[in-house]
Amino acid sequence: MTQIPSASFGAQNRGFQVGQSYGSITTEFYLPPERPETPPQPSATIPFSRDPDFVDRGDILERINRIFSEPAARVALVGLGGVGKSQLAIEFAHRIAGAPKDIWVFWVHAGTQARVEEGFRVIADAIKLPGRNQPKADIPQLVYGWLSNERNGRWIMILDSADDHDVFYKVNSTRVSTSDDAHGGRPFATHLPQSRNGSILVTTRNKNLAFRLTGRRQNMIDVGPMSPKDALTLLEKKLGSLPNQVAATELVQALDFIPLTINQAAAYIQARTPRTSLEKYLAEFRESESSKSRLLQYDAGDLRRDVGASNAIFATWQISFDHIRSKRPSAANLLSLMSFFDRQGIPDWVLNTSNISMDAIQGRSVNETGDRRHGDAGGLLESLRRLRIRRLFHRRPVADKIRGRKLNDISIMGGGRISLIGYRAGDGFEDDIAMLSEYCLIDTTENGGTFEMHGLVQLSTRRWLEVYGEQDTFQRQFVERMAASYPTGRFENWEICRSLFAHAEVVLGYQPSGDTVETWSRLLYNGGWYAWSQGRYDIAEQMLSKARKAREKELGREDMATLDTISLFALVQKDQGRWKEAESLEVQVMETRKRVLGEEHPDTLTSMANLASTFGNQGRWKEAESLEVQVMETRKRVLGEEHPDTLTSMANLASTFGNQGRWKEAESLEVQVMETRKRVLGEEHPDTLTSMANLASTFGNQGRWKEAESLEVQVMETRKRVLGEEHPDTLASMANLAFTWEYQGRHSDALALIRDCAEAQQRVLGEEHPHTLSSLTTVATWSS
Repeated sequence: MTQIPSASFGAQNRGFQVGQSYGSITTEFYLPPERPETPPQPSATIPFSRDPDFVDRGDILERINRIFSEPAARVALVGLGGVGKSQLAIEFAHRIAGAPKDIWVFWVHAGTQARVEEGFRVIADAIKLPGRNQPKADIPQLVYGWLSNERNGRWIMILDSADDHDVFYKVNSTRVSTSDDAHGGRPFATHLPQSRNGSILVTTRNKNLAFRLTGRRQNMIDVGPMSPKDALTLLEKKLGSLPNQVAATELVQALDFIPLTINQAAAYIQARTPRTSLEKYLAEFRESESSKSRLLQYDAGDLRRDVGASNAIFATWQISFDHIRSKRPSAANLLSLMSFFDRQGIPDWVLNTSNISMDAIQGRSVNETGDRRHGDAGGLLESLRRLRIRRLFHRRPVADKIRGRKLNDISIMGGGRISLIGYRAGDGFEDDIAMLSEYCLIDTTENGGTFEMHGLVQLSTRRWLEVYGEQDTFQRQFVERMAASYPTGRFENWEICRSLFAHAEVVLGYQPSGDTVETWSRLLYNGGWYAWSQGRYDIAEQMLSKARKAREKELGREDMATLDTISLFALVQKDQGRWKEAESLEVQVMETRKRVLGEEHPDTLTSMANLASTFGNQGRWKEAESLEVQVMETRKRVLGEEHPDTLTSMANLASTFGNQGRWKEAESLEVQVMETRKRVLGEEHPDTLTSMANLASTFGNQGRWKEAESLEVQVMETRKRVLGEEHPDTLASMANLAFTWEYQGRHSDALALIRDCAEAQQRVLGEEHPHTLSSLTTVATWSS
């Protein structure tokens, strides 16, 4: 037996007393009730101080105020990480807290369920919520009840960084916190009141979650990059002064006007002053992609960002990438593929392709004969050298175009189909796009058929892929898809070539390896063909130069694809006025084709025609005529009299006749070619317009100014519409028409037109191009 001595408990001997007991004792203890706490006055739980460098961005804060004027209002600030959503929320919260109104301001970091629970606990403590310290207290439900009671006054809650849908709408039965058992693991969204006395402001990267939390698209405010003016203001506030406004403007533009990147740059510059400066930072940022990446990984910290949030934009965005990969890997793969395109105009049809045929990837283009005249300015330069006011004809022998079949005509080399690694579209493509859009990583254009991305998001994605060792995989897939999608530069393909050209240009910065070399070089070849057809000779030369070197190394100098590339490269040289370089290449191609293909093969004849054109550009008319007659007669016999190649030969020969002063012979051929082309190609085909322009020149040379003017106006206006106002052919038409007006005595009209032409040629062709020099000399002559 246990003997228990007498005992007493509590003040004034409360409890129970026992002398000696030899049996069991049953008793109950009653704890004294909590003393009621004095209800506090409305206050704010904002964890961040006000930002002295805050830049008010348009009417965003005013829009929040307007929406909050309605009872039970909810607003979501939606946008990429780093665009300043939280900073706007902080400023708004401080303005409300500092206003002479009795309003509670509650801040809840909503990145994880644990952080939301912590935020609700802070609210419970701030309002001194009775029962909050009980062991099994359901804090969210208690806070919900208090917030729902209108007698407790007005309140505003900020849910910051509410990016994860599951935090608010997923019921997790595995939760083990004491409060879970009390409220049964209900979704946290059910603890957000819709009471008349309260409003909720959400900051999120997730558009879908923003809609669910606010219930209205009209209450979602898109927060994008800053305006250029606001971005400069922020940079100036961070650095103190901007003595070099030009460099500052270029820097904020290079940083995509994103506040976090501007803060990063300013912090980096300040930390390294005086050994660095805004100008040095900009130069280093532009130096290379790796240099840019290194600078954007700099993290100096920020007192007004959550302790768990990085101040480096790459780390900020890569949180989103990792989240998307964990939730929907196919969407992450689509983002990875899109990061290699140009940032604008990414077409859905290139992305939404499950398989790409082997022939599209490995097929090679062969020469294509089309009708491409090389300007209209045969005797122009020599005429200007004489400095006499006479008609300067923008005509040259019409050069044969390269040959080549469209992609769907290419024979299968190896057979079968190849499935691409990386991203494979399928039934889930629209869901992938929706998820990337929801997280503000891509934007859909108004027509719905193309997408856009911020350039720094693309760069961040590529750096993220490096971490996983997948950059080469998606870069290769990008090149393969583009090579399979980008057609030759034929006129009928111009629309699609134009829509994809910016993405083809991107390939210039990639280095191929292994079996991707031919795919890469074919894409550059087709892209260079289109660039040449549009008069963009510099970019055409870059593309074709790289394609030529790659094919010579990979396929050999006598391979047909290599010869195609050299031939097209020579045409670009010729259109830049580099006749000797073009001639050397064309002789090389012609002799090789004669030996390998035979003297009457269409490709061989094309080489001969192109060489004849180069002879004509150098004033070597007899040599040009001899070759052109040979090519024309052979084509008539082999291809037929109305074949486009035959018509090209006839047009070339007519140009040579004209440059020899044989106007009647030239006119006869030109009329025949023009009428046939109108019937076969159509009245607005570039080659038909070339025939009309050359015929107009022949009329002018015979003093038939009215006939010449009528044709030239028609050609110029059509070229403006079909080719563009600054296409070299359009500019040639302007020059031709200016000379016609000059010879009709319309001097002021002619001078104004040739001046406009010269200015455009300087922009498009460069100041040293023969056509530019010709027009500039004409301007000087007519102005004297």
